[in-house]
Amino acid sequence: MKTEQLVGHGWFPAAATDAASGPDSLFYFILIGSIIIFAGILYALIHFLIKYKRKSPNQLASGQLVHQPLLEISWTVIPFILVTIVFFWGYKDFLKMSIPPVDSMEVRVTGKKWLWQIDYPRYGVKTVGELVVPVNQPVKLVMSSEDVIHSFFIPNMRVKRDVIPNRYTRLWFEANRTGTFQVFCTEYCGDGHSQMLATLRVVSQEEFKDWLKAGSSGGDLPLPELGAKVYTKYACNTCHSLDGATSVGPTWKGLYGSNRPLTSGSAKADDNYLRESIVNPKAKIVAGYAPVMPAFAGLLSDREIDGVIEFIKAQK
Repeated sequence: MKTEQLVGHGWFPAAATDAASGPDSLFYFILIGSIIIFAGILYALIHFLIKYKRKSPNQLASGQLVHQPLLEISWTVIPFILVTIVFFWGYKDFLKMSIPPVDSMEVRVTGKKWLWQIDYPRYGVKTVGELVVPVNQPVKLVMSSEDVIHSFFIPNMRVKRDVIPNRYTRLWFEANRTGTFQVFCTEYCGDGHSQMLATLRVVSQEEFKDWLKAGSSGGDLPLPELGAKVYTKYACNTCHSLDGATSVGPTWKGLYGSNRPLTSGSAKADDNYLRESIVNPKAKIVAGYAPVMPAFAGLLSDREIDGVIEFIKAQK
């Protein structure tokens, strides 16, 4: 198992999968080939400009080639050979990266404005913004969206696929080393698009088993600290500020105990109101804000919800 410092090369971030060698090599083959062809054409252009420069305005061109079979065959056959190489090389890698191994671990990914929900159906574990996988284990992601088109991109694994509403899309990868890697959304999906990030954490088989057992309840943390952890881990900071700044959702500063003007009536932000806003945010919509917050019912444990409420209380 490789654990050395990851260093990128050329145009790419460091690869953390063996599958990266194919597309990376194809990219450099096309790049270097294009540079060589461009340099050859540029050299010929300059050479002909100098060699066949007209000496006087009345000078007529002479010795023009009307037909040159060898030259015409060359500029047809050589590009055809190069394009054929690129096609079969790319097609081979496409098949390899599109068909997951039969022993792949299946993980479901749901895109929402503006977070990634990760579900391990075999183990009954759910997270937001954190994909944890064991090293040297093929992982198949089954993905869908609850609202608009998103795109799941892991640069270090060289995989990217659109995540579409009412349809499943799939990708797979196998990490060959441990580490922490960044996941992006690469399809513009609204105000919080640039903050729709997630973390891929590749751990050893033993660490993965321990992580599954521990879950994500944070049982040893005091409630306000657990709430602070949930605030960042579950991307609440994407929409809710802590300093009073206007964002996609209402600020949490001074929220607890305040009177909330709703699209229909008003409500006091007590414990019950906050809990309902977390598990069923569309039940009461604050005036001036769009109903874009996803429901966290079944995603957060009761203790995590309690932690978020206590964390909101601390934002005076």
